Amino acid sequence: MDRSFYQFVLSFRGGKKDDAKAVFAEAMFKDHGFPKDVKSFDVLSRYIEEKADEEMPSVVFDELYEEYKERYE
Repeated sequence: MDRSFYQFVLSFRGGKKDDAKAVFAEAMFKDHGFPKDVKSFDVLSRYIEEKADEEMPSVVFDELYEEYKERYE
């Protein structure tokens, strides 16, 4: 994978307010502690679970990570 998960998800920013992926991307962008260079599912998943931000739900993370994996593996 050439791009980090963070870089991939940024491509969803600016979407409609009712688009869960766009909302996730915006919340992730505003979260200055988000691991920006990480590609590992386990590390990212743990961060999402511990952060427990309602705008970054784990179900949306799972969907985004699956897309990320399909595109960059």
